Amino acid sequence: MVKVYKKSRTIEKKKFLRLVSLLIISMGVLIAGYVFFPLLSWQLYFAPVFANSEINSPIPKSTIVSQNSIATLLQGASQTLSGIDYTNAQNWFPNYKYDKSTNLKTSTYTISIPKININEAKVSAVDTDLLKHLVNYGGTAVPPENGNAVIFGHSTLPQLYEEGNYKTVFSHLYKLIVGDEIIVTVGNVTYKYRIESINVVDPDNTSVLEQSFDDSYITLITCTPPGTIWKRLAIKARLVKN
Repeated sequence: MVKVYKKSRTIEKKKFLRLVSLLIISMGVLIAGYVFFPLLSWQLYFAPVFANSEINSPIPKSTIVSQNSIATLLQGASQTLSGIDYTNAQNWFPNYKYDKSTNLKTSTYTISIPKININEAKVSAVDTDLLKHLVNYGGTAVPPENGNAVIFGHSTLPQLYEEGNYKTVFSHLYKLIVGDEIIVTVGNVTYKYRIESINVVDPDNTSVLEQSFDDSYITLITCTPPGTIWKRLAIKARLVKN
């Protein structure tokens, strides 16, 4: 009886160890999938789109796993899990100081981009709540004045896009190309801007927020690939003169 009991306990112990091993392996696969999802998403869905676009500084158009890419992927995953509030536009570029302007000529306006089904989306220049509207980032210009009006908007997986929902408003921004037009309405006056450049940058690269006062510009910014916080897609347009 003793031998049977010991054998039974040994079998149960082996089953338990197998179960624990399986759980550890499954957790490892899930974590790896979560970390590398942005890279896979980029390669499968968005690299083919950008491959035919005039994009200035894209993520590699072929899958390149380097120390740098792994480091940025891990950083993005840790930031997601850390509970950073990305509905607050101030957290999108941690190295750029938010400047709450007090002497604004315009506090709110709208933008429309017919190509991607955006119709009179509200833009606020007085707060940073991306759940309620787009955000004209403090410290940047406001159209149609000279300078660069930097406009932040949320994105998610394109298949989850919902018209009028500011949680998904810029999900199809990646479809825009150089030459496409953006309509800005301030008060009762409508202005037309034409896209001149497209960039993809890391969150610590604040060059896309820089000001140029030779003309009136707007820069639309969202996270890319959609559904991640890995990189920032920046689309810059210039005012079209009548």
